[in-house]
Amino acid sequence: MNAATTSVTEMVNLKAKLKTTWMSGDFDKIAEIIWNGGAEFIARLHLTPGVHLLDIACGTGNLSFPAARAGAVVTGVDIAPNLLETARARAKEEGVQIRFDEGDAEALPYGDATFDEVVTMFGAMFAPQPKLVAEEMARVCRSGGRLAMANWTPSGFIGQMFKVTGWHISPPPMPSPLLWGDEETVRERLRNHFAAPQLTRRMLRMDLPMSPPEAVEYFRAWYGPTHRAFAALDEAGQAALRHDLNQLWTEHNQATDGTTSINAEYLEVTATRI
Repeated sequence: MNAATTSVTEMVNLKAKLKTTWMSGDFDKIAEIIWNGGAEFIARLHLTPGVHLLDIACGTGNLSFPAARAGAVVTGVDIAPNLLETARARAKEEGVQIRFDEGDAEALPYGDATFDEVVTMFGAMFAPQPKLVAEEMARVCRSGGRLAMANWTPSGFIGQMFKVTGWHISPPPMPSPLLWGDEETVRERLRNHFAAPQLTRRMLRMDLPMSPPEAVEYFRAWYGPTHRAFAALDEAGQAALRHDLNQLWTEHNQATDGTTSINAEYLEVTATRI
C-alpha cells in the first residue's frame, strides 16, 4: 500500500492528476480489447428488464451498452469528460438510451437508494479513497439491490503490469487499486453495507493483432496510466520501462502466430445491499 494523502489540498491535487491520467491517450482504444469481457460480465447478472442500473467509472460504456440492451434503465458516470463524449456519441449513433454523467465515484451525484443494480468494471477500483467508494456504492443502491464489481487482481497480468511500471515511476500516494482484487480486503470494505459477497476469480482474454512489443506501444499510446508513466520518464527511463514491459507481455503471450493473446485475471464481486 502506498502512503495516503493527508490534507484536503493534497487530495484535490491527486484527484486532478488522476483525472488527467484517465483523459490521456484514448481509453476507448483499450475498451475495444476488453469489450467482450464487459458483455460477458453483464450477461452473468441476468438483469431484469426495467431495473435501474448505475455503471460507475463507466468509461466509454463497456458495461452500460450491454446492460441497456438487456433492458436495464442505465446511467453511466465517469470523471473523464472526453470518454463520456465518446459514449454519448456512440449511444446516439446506435439508438441506445443511456444517460452519461460526469461525476466522482467518491461523491456520486445521485440520491440515496436510487438504483437496483450498481456495477463497475476496472473503474471504481482506481478511486483514491476506497472507504468513500464503498460508502457511495452502498448509499445509491437500494436495500436488497445488488453490487457487481470486476477488479484486476495483484497477481494477474494487469496487476503485474502495474508492478513493473512501479519499478520505474512512483505510484500515486493512495492505497493500491489492486487491493480491490484481494478477497480479504474486499470483504472488509463491504461488510458494513453488503451481505453475502460472492467472490470469483475470472480471466479476461485480450487479443491484439500485433506482436507483444507492438502491444506495449499500443498501451503506451492509448492507456492513460501507461501513457503518463512513459511521459514522466527521460529517454533512458523510457527505454528501461519499455524493455521490462516487452518482457512481461512476451512471457504472458499465448499466441504463436506473431499476434498477442493474454489472459488477464480479475476478481468478480457480487453482493446484496443490506
